[in-house]
Amino acid sequence: VHQSKLDFFCKLGYGKQDICKVLENLGQDALEDDVLKELIRMGSKPQALESQAQPSLLKLVARGSCSTSPGSKWLREDDSDSSDHLRPIVIDGSNVAMSHGNKEVFSCWGIQLAVDWFRERGHTYIKVFVPLWRKEPPRQDCPIADQHILEELEKQSVLVYTPSRKVKGKRVVCYDDRYIVKVAYEKDGVIVSNDHYRDLQNENPEWKWFIEQRLLMYSFVSNRFMPPDDPLGRHGPTLNNFLSKNPVLPEPKWQPCPYGKKCTYGNKCKFYHPERPHQAQLSVADELRAKIKAPLSLGKAEEQRDP
Repeated sequence: VHQSKLDFFCKLGYGKQDICKVLENLGQDALEDDVLKELIRMGSKPQALESQAQPSLLKLVARGSCSTSPGSKWLREDDSDSSDHLRPIVIDGSNVAMSHGNKEVFSCWGIQLAVDWFRERGHTYIKVFVPLWRKEPPRQDCPIADQHILEELEKQSVLVYTPSRKVKGKRVVCYDDRYIVKVAYEKDGVIVSNDHYRDLQNENPEWKWFIEQRLLMYSFVSNRFMPPDDPLGRHGPTLNNFLSKNPVLPEPKWQPCPYGKKCTYGNKCKFYHPERPHQAQLSVADELRAKIKAPLSLGKAEEQRDP
């Protein structure tokens, strides 16, 4: 039992010393959830997250950033895009197409609109995942519009079909959502979908964090692809920072002091005082003493000059 739990948490990226210490404290019969909570409480992090914290502290990291796991082998032909300042884009083709088709028609034109929107912004790495059976002729129960767009995107190396086959007349379909999340995680990119992937969040704690921080939702307004300007909420990064590898942090905005010149907090006041040059945080009493000392010192100097 000890070895199985040790192997399980080692696969998640935690160190053996931390795991053994927790198992000694909680006992060998401790539940996996309890062990995981104790590891998080101790401050232990998976190796993928520790590698993110190792670079110099002077480097600003955007909220929601995530480091790629070492030894990534996904889509090596596009590694030249790693120097680009924009994040890779991974689009959930089925989700986008059904959303554009009002959940009734698989509209390939919606996928084209999303791809064009990211291309106009300058993104060079764009991948769309669609199940292979969407290449089949449309049926009444599964209507498809503008199916030729899939062929054009496949020729441009933008669209990727996830495997599917028929066994004794029944279609066997691979889970395309797992492809989408895995590629986006490996490439340190952004997932474009209105799906929350809750089942995949429960599979892997690192995927859970990544999906929460890198999921870009969207809307279609009159055949216009529109992601939100604040993908992570009002207090999160802007859309430009969310899609950028090197986000530009806004300059701090100083709030003026509501008491103005009557403020008596001095250097303890956390608000901005425009009347104080270079934000000289002196108390009112100190300012008065400085004004009194100045004329007194001038008078003494003049008395010493007079014979």
